[in-house]
Amino acid sequence: MLSLVVCTLDEFEAIGGVLRELDQHLQGISHEIIVVDDSADNRTADVVNAYAAEHPQVQLVRRFMASGLSSAAIKGWDVAKGRYLAIMDGDGQHDPALIRMLLEKLSNPDVDVAVASRYLDSTHSGLQGLRHQLSRAGTWLTDVTLGVPLADPLSGCFAMTREWYTQVRRDLSGLGFKILIDVVASGARKPRTAQVPTLLRARAGGESKLDTRVVIDLIALLIEKRTHGRFTAYAFMSGMSMVSALIMQWLSLGALRALSLPLWLTLLLSTGFGLAGRFGITMLMTPRSRRPRNAPELHRQWVTFCLNRWTDVPLITCFALALCIAHCPWAIATLAGVLLAESRYYFGVNAGASA
Repeated sequence: MLSLVVCTLDEFEAIGGVLRELDQHLQGISHEIIVVDDSADNRTADVVNAYAAEHPQVQLVRRFMASGLSSAAIKGWDVAKGRYLAIMDGDGQHDPALIRMLLEKLSNPDVDVAVASRYLDSTHSGLQGLRHQLSRAGTWLTDVTLGVPLADPLSGCFAMTREWYTQVRRDLSGLGFKILIDVVASGARKPRTAQVPTLLRARAGGESKLDTRVVIDLIALLIEKRTHGRFTAYAFMSGMSMVSALIMQWLSLGALRALSLPLWLTLLLSTGFGLAGRFGITMLMTPRSRRPRNAPELHRQWVTFCLNRWTDVPLITCFALALCIAHCPWAIATLAGVLLAESRYYFGVNAGASA
């Protein structure tokens, strides 16, 4: 009847307790629990496997070099067998008792998606300080952008019918951590929703996933859904990367011109600064679990990045230099060079993927 996906990332301290609570609250309901684990080590997987050895309704799906709750949820739902599909966190913040309440809401044939919503009965969420303020800001931004009829469109605990999932599956982006937005904004029509009130509990293990990447993902996802896929999240992030490189190159070029260096050297050095700006924004858009933890890792990622984009240096420098010699303003010449390098990289990557 029910397939519940629990997504984990380094939550070995909490997942055992979550599974035990679910076992108590789902008694009498035919169900399976699919734990999708993105942890770098085996500690979370070991806890789940030990529990699954005595509880056959629990299964583990490991992902390697993958990140993001949304894509993990889709991975779990794609292998699920249940009539109803649900999701909750594996850190203990969601009360397992909510799942039965959500199923009761879905027993109404006029409901497609049932959500455990903070802010339904009050403005409290169970979060503190900045995290609460960011949650409220994200809720407001989602409401004004998409008009989703939910008190808490950022909720990570909800359930839906298989029919609704089948309808929206093709258009799910799988980006970031706010899978509910993806689910309710990808259908040909708005879903019929029901809500139950909730507050987040104290986290029993793991740590908050909130960082710059989560915020960027949310904005990119909202843009993609608001434009009905005409402007994708990938295009938004690629644009951010290109603009950061261009701004850094313009700023450095303006400063270097004051040193009376040869034009070719000025353009060459500013291109290097542009690559540094692109690398910086890339780090901000990289999930925390895959960011460098120390100087050697940072150096290794910088070298890999430079090897991947090294052709930008001669391409931008030479093209911009040629335009400047032809009396084109240096700002426009640099912009043209960056656009040319971005086009070469984009088509080169796509050609390699096709091959």
